[in-house]
Amino acid sequence: MNYFCHGGHGENGINDFQIFASIMRKLQMHELNRKTTEDFKEAEKLPIVVVLDNIRSMHNVGSVFRTADAFLLQGIYLCGYTPRPPHRDITKTALGATETVAWKYFNTTIEAVQELKDESYEIWSVEQVEKSVPLNKFDASNKKLAIVFGNEVSGVENEILQQSDGFIEIPQMGMKHSLNISVAAGIVLWELVRGKVPNP
Repeated sequence: MNYFCHGGHGENGINDFQIFASIMRKLQMHELNRKTTEDFKEAEKLPIVVVLDNIRSMHNVGSVFRTADAFLLQGIYLCGYTPRPPHRDITKTALGATETVAWKYFNTTIEAVQELKDESYEIWSVEQVEKSVPLNKFDASNKKLAIVFGNEVSGVENEILQQSDGFIEIPQMGMKHSLNISVAAGIVLWELVRGKVPNP
């Protein structure tokens, strides 16, 4: 079967590219039903908090803000030496999401985890450990979740692992078994929210 479009002419002199373009028209910005900053702040959020445990890269932080905005998450907790807004490099990647997504800063990640536990969140660290749950088998229904993402080199610190209710691992089949933290966040968070997306 040939999947390629050759640009030949069909009936009525309309070529394949014109047919394709009419079917696959890109939506314009005004058609995306984007929330304003005020709409976002007033909207009901999904009960998921992202915890960034000593993340070094400002670009990674900005990317997680953007993902949290896309999925209407409750907020982000920035911990330790994780950079925080306002900063040009975070803002450049976040594309305005630092103005919509609620965030808090903690000197230590353990302080953030304790506050979340007090607010009845389950703490799940994204880490490759014994007895971790493959992401595709994780049940995110009816839970208040705090998802911890660790340092780009050393991962989630041991003290936080000990305080976690469980561990999520992204199944990987290649050689590296290592993902950039912003990529990992996008994969994990989409898997957690995809069953909660309202019908259009």
